[in-house]
Amino acid sequence: MEQRMQVLQGDITTLDVDVIVNAANSSLLGGGGVDGAIHRAAGPALLEACRQVRQQQGECPPGHAVITTAGNLKAKAVIHTVGPVWRGGEENEARLLEDAYRNSLKLADANGYATLAFPAISTGVYGYPKAAAAEIAVNTVSDYLTHHSLLRQIYFVCYDDETARLYQRLLTQQGDDPAN
Repeated sequence: MEQRMQVLQGDITTLDVDVIVNAANSSLLGGGGVDGAIHRAAGPALLEACRQVRQQQGECPPGHAVITTAGNLKAKAVIHTVGPVWRGGEENEARLLEDAYRNSLKLADANGYATLAFPAISTGVYGYPKAAAAEIAVNTVSDYLTHHSLLRQIYFVCYDDETARLYQRLLTQQGDDPAN
């Protein structure tokens, strides 16, 4: 069976997928890291779409996700999800990170999308340990794909070699999983 989860290394903003997931902050108005890169590449239309969502729904709390248009990106939509800030693992960070991935997948499914690209949510300035975050990402996505068939392809897009190797090792370990 074709693998439904793959690791790519590079710039998430250049991918030709249905949905790019943005590791957003609660304001939804752009920031640093992948959030800033996505906003810069998408142009002002993305910021305006985020402002409209914020006017209607307020800030986006950790673990939640919202969907907007994609502006100048090749993607059809951007799902903005807020991962947790790492505080030592004692403040439900793992559950919130799982929720960020799961809620993003649910939004993509609900909108009929088939291909989706995730960054390594919360591992930049939010400080989540990369290995633990990668394990949560792969396990959550794998579990979701086992029970939902609409999503055909999920990409874990890693900016650096270290993160790409972490994800690749986890996917190789799951090689006999039916979601792959």
